[in-house]
Amino acid sequence: MDRLENLKNIIMYLMADEHVSHQIPSTLEERQRMMRALMNVWEPRPISEDFLKMQDAELQMQREDKGVVELEEVAAANSSFFILHSSFLLWQGDITRLKVDAIVNAANAQALGCWAPLHNCIDNCIHSAAGIQLRKECADKMQGRLLATGDAFITQGYNLPARHVIHTVGPIIPDGIPTKEQEEQLAACYRSCLDLAEKNGLESIAFCCISTGVFHFPNQRAAEIAIETVKSYPRHSLVKNGLKSRLPKPTIS
Repeated sequence: MDRLENLKNIIMYLMADEHVSHQIPSTLEERQRMMRALMNVWEPRPISEDFLKMQDAELQMQREDKGVVELEEVAAANSSFFILHSSFLLWQGDITRLKVDAIVNAANAQALGCWAPLHNCIDNCIHSAAGIQLRKECADKMQGRLLATGDAFITQGYNLPARHVIHTVGPIIPDGIPTKEQEEQLAACYRSCLDLAEKNGLESIAFCCISTGVFHFPNQRAAEIAIETVKSYPRHSLVKNGLKSRLPKPTIS
C-alpha cells in the first residue's frame, strides 16, 4: 500500500464529510497532522467501511511506529516505574502505547473527544489514535446527554493497543485549589472506572492522572487521591501477586 496515497484518500474523505477544502500537503508527517486535525473536528455520523479500512491501516502503522508497550515490559523497566503496591505500577509515558485491557480517558462532559485540532490533551490523543469510530460510539452511547463529574462509561479501543477505553469526567478547578467535594469527585472517577473494569471482567487498567491538565487539579494532591482510592477499593484485598488477578491491575501513567 502506498502510504502517502492512502493518507491523501483519508484526507479527501474527511474534507468531503465536513464540507471543507484545503490544499493537501506533500510529506508524510504533514499529511498525518492534517488527517488528525480533520478527525478532531469530525461530526459523528455513519462511517463508510472503505474509509475505515483506509483509516485503520494508517493508524495501525502509526501505532507500530510509536511502539506498543506490553504490561510485562512496564513491570521489567525499573528506570521508568516504581512498584508502589502488589496490585499496581506507576509508569510515565504515552498511554496510547499501552497494551492493557483498558486505558482511562480524562474526558469532558460532552464525552465526544476534544474538538480542538491537534490539541495535545489526553482526550485528543486517545481519540486521534483510536480513530473516528470512537467518537461515533461515544455519541451513540451519550445520545446528547452530558456525563456527570465522577461518572464513567466504557467503549471499544479500536486502533489502540488497549482493548477498551473508559471515559470519565473529573472536576474542574479554575483557581487550582480543590474543595473537599471536588476531591471526592476525583476519587469517584477512579472508583467508577474500577467498577466498570470489574463489571466487564477486565484484568488490567491504565489510569491517566485525571483532572490535572486543563482542568487544573494540583498534580500532587491528584496523585495522592488516585493512589489512596485504588489502594482502598473494596475488593483490593482479593488481589493476588502477578499480572493477572480477579481485580483489574491499575497502571497509573
